[in-house]
Amino acid sequence: MGNSYAGQLKSARFEEALHNSIEASLRSSSGDPQPIFTQLYLEPEPCQDVKPKANTTGSDSVNGHSSNDLEEAEEDDDSDSSSPPLPYLQTPAPEGCCTLDGFCQAGKDIRLVSIATESIEVPAGFELVGAKSPSVPEHILVCAVDRRFLPDENGKNALLGFSGNCVGCGEKGFRYFTEFSNHINLKLSTQPKKQKHLKYYLVKNSQGALCKGPLICWKVPTALRVNGPTNGIGVEVHPPLLSPSQVSLGPQGQGCRSADLGDSPGMFLPFHLWLFFSWFTLFPASVRCSVSSAMNSGPPKKRHRSWHPSSLVPVPPTAVPVPAIRPIPPVSAVIQPQPVTAGETVIIPDNLLNSSGVRPVILIGHGTLPYFYGNVGDIVVSPLLVSCYKSSQLTEKTLETLGLQRSQMLSVETTILLTLQYLGRLGPEQIPLREELEQIVLKAMLCCPGSPAITPSQLPWLARLEASVSGGTVQVVVTHGSLGEGISESLRSLREGPRHQRSLPTYVVVICASKMSGNEFCVLVLGKYQARALAEGMLTTNEFLKEISYELITGKVSVLASHFKTTSLGDNLDKQLVRYQRRRKGQVTLPYQGDVPEHFHSQEAASMLPLTDHGCCSLIFQIFPAQLSVARSLLSQVCSIADSGSQNLDLGRFSKVDFLVLVPPSHILVHQTAQRIRQSGVLVDLGNEDVSTASQKSEKYVVRLDSDVHARMEAFMKKVKQNPYTLFVLIHDNAHVDLTSALSGSVCHGELQGLADRVVNCQEVLEALNLLVLQVSCFPYTLQTRQSRISISNEIHWPSTESLLVYFGLRDYSSSLQWGVASPILRCDEAFEKMVLTLLERHSHLHSMVVRSFLLIQQYTEAMMALTSSPSLRDHITPETLAMVEDLINTPSKEGSQGCGHMLLVRVPSLQLAMLARERLEDVRDKLGLQLCFAVLLGSPASELSLSRNFVSRLKAWRGCENEDWVPHTYEDLEGLPCIVILTGKDPLGETFPRSLKYSDLRLIDSSYLTRTALEQEVGLACTYVSVDAVRDPKLGMACRESDAEKAATSMNDGEELERPHSNGSAATRTSGSLVENGVSSSDIADSFQKPSTSSSHPGDPVTSDIGTLTQVFKQECDSLGSQLSSNPCKASNPSQSTQSGQPPSSPRVSPRTVILSRAAYNLLAGESASQLSSVSLLPHADVSWSSPLRPVFTHDLQGAEQSAHYRQWTVARQHHADYEASPVPHPRRLLLSGPPQVGKTGAYLQLLRLLHRMLIRLLEVDVYDEEEEHEEDGEQHRNSQWPDVEEIRKMPFDPSPRDPKFRKASPVYSPRIPRFFKDLRQEVESQTPTRRLTKSIRLSRFAAHNAFHHCEQCHAYCEAGPAAQLSECTFHAFTFSSSMLGEEVQLQFFIPKAKEKHFVFSQEGSHLECLRLPLVSAKDPDLLKSPIFTPTTGRQEHGLLNLFHAMEGTSHLHILVIKQFEMPHYRKYWPNHILLVLPAMFNNAGVGAARFMIKELSYHNLELERNRLEEQGVKRQDVWPFIVMMDDSCVQWNAHQSADGSPSSNNVSLKSVLQHMENTPKILLYAMCGISKWCSSLASKTPSRPFSRCHLHDFVMLNVDLTQNVQYDLNRYDCEEVDINLRINSSGLLLCRFNNFSLMKKHIPVGGNKDFVVKPKLMEIENPATFIPSQYVCAPDSEQTLLDAPAQFLLERFLLSCSHRLFPKAVRNRNNPVLSIDSYLNLSPEISVCYINSRPHSTNLNHQGLVFSGLLLYLCDSFVVSGLLKKFRFLKGATLCVICQDRSSLRQTIVRLELEDEWQFRLRDEFQTANCSEDRPLYFLTGRHV
Repeated sequence: MGNSYAGQLKSARFEEALHNSIEASLRSSSGDPQPIFTQLYLEPEPCQDVKPKANTTGSDSVNGHSSNDLEEAEEDDDSDSSSPPLPYLQTPAPEGCCTLDGFCQAGKDIRLVSIATESIEVPAGFELVGAKSPSVPEHILVCAVDRRFLPDENGKNALLGFSGNCVGCGEKGFRYFTEFSNHINLKLSTQPKKQKHLKYYLVKNSQGALCKGPLICWKVPTALRVNGPTNGIGVEVHPPLLSPSQVSLGPQGQGCRSADLGDSPGMFLPFHLWLFFSWFTLFPASVRCSVSSAMNSGPPKKRHRSWHPSSLVPVPPTAVPVPAIRPIPPVSAVIQPQPVTAGETVIIPDNLLNSSGVRPVILIGHGTLPYFYGNVGDIVVSPLLVSCYKSSQLTEKTLETLGLQRSQMLSVETTILLTLQYLGRLGPEQIPLREELEQIVLKAMLCCPGSPAITPSQLPWLARLEASVSGGTVQVVVTHGSLGEGISESLRSLREGPRHQRSLPTYVVVICASKMSGNEFCVLVLGKYQARALAEGMLTTNEFLKEISYELITGKVSVLASHFKTTSLGDNLDKQLVRYQRRRKGQVTLPYQGDVPEHFHSQEAASMLPLTDHGCCSLIFQIFPAQLSVARSLLSQVCSIADSGSQNLDLGRFSKVDFLVLVPPSHILVHQTAQRIRQSGVLVDLGNEDVSTASQKSEKYVVRLDSDVHARMEAFMKKVKQNPYTLFVLIHDNAHVDLTSALSGSVCHGELQGLADRVVNCQEVLEALNLLVLQVSCFPYTLQTRQSRISISNEIHWPSTESLLVYFGLRDYSSSLQWGVASPILRCDEAFEKMVLTLLERHSHLHSMVVRSFLLIQQYTEAMMALTSSPSLRDHITPETLAMVEDLINTPSKEGSQGCGHMLLVRVPSLQLAMLARERLEDVRDKLGLQLCFAVLLGSPASELSLSRNFVSRLKAWRGCENEDWVPHTYEDLEGLPCIVILTGKDPLGETFPRSLKYSDLRLIDSSYLTRTALEQEVGLACTYVSVDAVRDPKLGMACRESDAEKAATSMNDGEELERPHSNGSAATRTSGSLVENGVSSSDIADSFQKPSTSSSHPGDPVTSDIGTLTQVFKQECDSLGSQLSSNPCKASNPSQSTQSGQPPSSPRVSPRTVILSRAAYNLLAGESASQLSSVSLLPHADVSWSSPLRPVFTHDLQGAEQSAHYRQWTVARQHHADYEASPVPHPRRLLLSGPPQVGKTGAYLQLLRLLHRMLIRLLEVDVYDEEEEHEEDGEQHRNSQWPDVEEIRKMPFDPSPRDPKFRKASPVYSPRIPRFFKDLRQEVESQTPTRRLTKSIRLSRFAAHNAFHHCEQCHAYCEAGPAAQLSECTFHAFTFSSSMLGEEVQLQFFIPKAKEKHFVFSQEGSHLECLRLPLVSAKDPDLLKSPIFTPTTGRQEHGLLNLFHAMEGTSHLHILVIKQFEMPHYRKYWPNHILLVLPAMFNNAGVGAARFMIKELSYHNLELERNRLEEQGVKRQDVWPFIVMMDDSCVQWNAHQSADGSPSSNNVSLKSVLQHMENTPKILLYAMCGISKWCSSLASKTPSRPFSRCHLHDFVMLNVDLTQNVQYDLNRYDCEEVDINLRINSSGLLLCRFNNFSLMKKHIPVGGNKDFVVKPKLMEIENPATFIPSQYVCAPDSEQTLLDAPAQFLLERFLLSCSHRLFPKAVRNRNNPVLSIDSYLNLSPEISVCYINSRPHSTNLNHQGLVFSGLLLYLCDSFVVSGLLKKFRFLKGATLCVICQDRSSLRQTIVRLELEDEWQFRLRDEFQTANCSEDRPLYFLTGRHV
């Protein structure tokens, strides 16, 4: 039998698979064999021998119309041909006629709004009708038309042609509609037709005014076809009498993205109008005519969560039929449809739902659905799976991503068989899921690149074969005419026979094997559970909550409510409760008076309180390592935004941080967030509030997104604008809640929608440059679409860390199913589910959540009764419910508990159902005398917590709280209170629950929650931190001690009683309370209540854990705790903050909470472990849709950034999403923090604020050198004067040794008072890594110098080019002069901005720079700064402190930057308004000595030029100001030190005041150089010993270029050039004066400056050059040693610093015998002292009589050094000599000229050179020994 079709099959593999499958089917007695198409298509073997056959799918023609306008829906069918319409050329109006829109050519107004109340004469046989003009679509034009040319109510009997009159001017007898349309100025672009443009009958209303009436039914009421998805699927409806709520055809439940409307006006309509239009176009013209005026009534239409207004597939049917809207006259109540072809229509039988108990769901497959007539409210059309059949629409890019090719696309026949196989494998309580079938389709494509072709004749029997292994759940109906035949047949079979005798298939797959159009198919879902779940799943949360409200309001639940008025035993529930209440006689149970619950009179019991536990103390607020890590990551990303160079965030301009937290509209969440802010102390740390007011003002930093948000936000944005130097952070917490677009937002189920979009995405927020937006979410998927406003690089994801407590989240709950424990923490209450199924069959007209809610209320009610008054009810309660209620009632009675117990959370999304539940449970509790045992609270976001007084008193007693007004404001405040919290609201909003929460009852969360966010946020309520061992050894934690009590038996009675089988994994016992739930035994509970824990539910939040040892483990990160950390918060000023209890280290283990789920939710959360679809694969959020029909499989492994990248590629925002019209470029100042629920994100972002504040303060701080110089011991007292006296300065001895700590590696200069010890700096000198100098962080004052990163409004114009400024506005000038030192002319380049040209003198032509203007000595202007400032700088265009605006107090000054030629472009870019002096190219590798030399040479040459210029104007030469200021680029601040009343004081002063003070010094022209001291922190505590010193000056000097004309800087020097010139100036008899009452702060700048060269070999053939040590910097002349690429002078200086102990061995650590150095100071290391002697005549030198030298150093000596001079000095025997010259010849000449061979012995091998090649001009030196 298996070979009957063998001749038609081309593949041997196909035959083999088919044969094997049939044989296995015949032989199999148990279990289904593997289906044939699993073998054929889903095995990864390559399919061979198969020739791909051409696709035999039917044409993808789209029937029907996609008109944009409701009233234009008929137009396309009116044309007689299918040819494209020709453009209509309207004849021009006669000259002089009126052409205004809405007026006739005679100039009369014919608009309905204008003439509605006027009396219009209508001839007999004429009707007033309304015409529509495309030029004025908002108006109706009134016309009088002969009734004979209008259709009757059936759309028939209209005469051809036209006859009409103008009601404006009264002209009559228009015989052609074209002529008439011209007269009334319709201005048409298409051929005028009466059918198109005459729209309405006009009738008079009750006031007698003319108004729009019913539509003119031009078209015959044929069925109207609606465009389906673009693969040719159509949906057709033919209802005789139809209301908006009776039929609606909606997109699939999981986000099918249908073809967009493109230019549809629906995209711009409000949602409700578009929905109306979408529904309206479904109906035939006659029906539209009849119901047009009745559209204002009826319940709101529904739309599926995944539908957006651009969808072409209309809306799903309601779950409940609503009475039809009756048509109004003149249309008859009977619609006579025109005959249509048999098989293309389906008439829906009456009472289908009532008779069959199921509302069939038709899943669109491939092909065109038929027209539907009749009772269409009893069917649902769903495009749930339609995207799975759209693989042909995949783009090439998507195919490439998926690894597919076009040839791998599946044929229609193959997809039909895959669908059959998928449906057959679904369990009895599973529903089809789009994502699941998509994965199967994708796998089939990937596994079989060349699938065998199936002919249409093979398909039917292959389909039946596939269905045969389903066990009867899937049935195949094959037709050859149309799909309608099969649907009709299935619906007929559904009605046949009594309900209880029928065994219906769950799915009927209707296949139309048509030769004309190829194979088409659809799926009828007839399973009661599946059909209901699919229909309800098509509604959004808002819509099904409305549906529930509607059912409650209209009394539809009355039958169900009456069912639950009796107990499971058949007794009257209320009567039993009243009977027990009377029996109690007012006695109530008091749970904390001994082991056994005692009964007291209610009044007496209410006054009793548990013992106060004074051992309860509060731990300090802590930030945990994970939170700190996340906060640092956020800060790092903020810095990345600032460093990006895009000018989007300028952190340098901010000095303060402020913030506002936006939270969803929940009062409890506001209190919770404000409490976190209060406990963290962040307001005090930011300086926004003082300690006394911070606790009261914390709530003003939290705003609910409700109607009051606009005023609060307006005030906040005003603050943002008024404080440009404050960085504001807008924190949008739980940002995934309500991301509806502001345009489509509305009041939905009592909640405002679109507020978040209005606030966070408003233009002011987007444009504010001092505002960061941080969006925080535990379910960020809706923020991670293709249109996301957040850059993926600006996302921060929570890290996984472990400590004493470990986070237990969603993935952990799923994986806990693998623990293999008897009582799992993630459970499905199977008994409850079976009861629900039985009830749902009885009440098919009610929403399943209503049925579930009533059953849940009854379960809790009977559980309370079973444990108190009616033990016989135990067998009728599910074990899960009984265990929870028993725990709730009994735990507070245990010894030592003092009434503490557990919280039970029941999630009821509908507010009305939640209020019903609370009212019922409270009433039952009170009647049973349990009102003091536990509380029943309604947790609604719209209201505050309401708790009875006795429970508040109990909470206060546990806390030792004495504040009378204290009431709980957050769920955490309920810590330890036994209670049932009924949490209501559309979504959980992020509230934190206390540690005492033990059970989370989610049995109402069912198949309506089929998006990842909706499902996971419900389970997220239970997530918290648990003990590490509870996760590492779960079997130990979850060990279950079963009692010996007998098992409860299930009771069944005639099949009508609700079944109560055992729940999965849990045993039902009569004493189920003795079970150890969650690993906490009775003894554990007793122990834990010795000290009632009032800790937060998760230490990750900024509320501490109850594990006492945490205080030792984690570093406290909070700066200012203040009074907020009192040990008893209830006594503090704000009583609402949650107290935290300190526990000893032996505190009980913290175990995960137990979650009870519905079957639908359990299957999805268990999917990963049960090889089913997991919740992570679902559509991530209802506001987004998949961007492609197929996509890569999403796995649990995708976390953080990879998950975000997946969603950004494969999801798009729907039209009502806030990001739908977002800018394509993400917002630069927006960040996203994502982390699991209840992990501690609040603490992380509060810590970010603190870190951000610290960083901004740190940006306003700098590290300055804090090193105290070595002072000479000076016992003399010096008078403190303002200015130095020249004569006193002359009398002072010059201190020749450089004492500044920056010279700690320099050789000391010999003087009789030199210290008698040497620091051991040999290792430091020889080390290649420089040691870090001591620094101190100081706050910048208003007089500081700044770098290029500083921006403020005051100095904006000083350092930044204007918007129109170009570099060309900076003039270039060459300045040439002769240098006697260089012996040649030198050309310097000046770049002078236009604004600075006033400081220079130019030739009359204006092109030649002549000189720099200098003031006169006698100038007295108080704002005048006489000295030009020169700053040599290199490598610090960004970091150099070159902005002196604030240091100069904004006064005009002359500041010249001296730079190297190759750095000129960089400095011009950063400092366009500065004068640049560019050194010649020869100095590109020179040291700072060259820059100082050129500054001094230029300044002296300029002084002479200016003297000559001013002398011509009658000014004396000596009156020209001769001083310049030479200042380093690291000078940051200046200080003045003075002594007032004997106590020293120090304050910041401006550079201007320091310079003016020095310039005003009496007899200033007699000083060669002035300077100030270096700052160190000790100066603040002591007065300088002398106000003035004669010593070394450096870093900041005022130099007299006139007096020092003959003293030059050594232009070759890299180091110690300042010490060298100081010694030269002093020995020349000139005065140096240091002002000790001023000090200079130098900033530590780690980049640029005079850094060491990287010494590398000259020839780079060496691939991995080794580092060179200083001893290799010199070599023998003409040696083959590796030559180095570094300046000769640099090599020499570094060699002498490191190796001088070899050159001068006698001088090492020998203070009495220094090395004699003539005319120069070279650094020979700090171990060798140097005696400096000036060879010039008349110079002032040290008295060297009696001094014996240990060596002689001659460095580039000139002609003043003669042999006679050298013979005056005495040397030790064995003293060494070093002569350094420019070349070998001058070296020999020097030896001869100075007759050195007379006293010194030389050897040939003692000649050396620096290790340079000859073109780099090495230096040569010769060493010798004294004879």
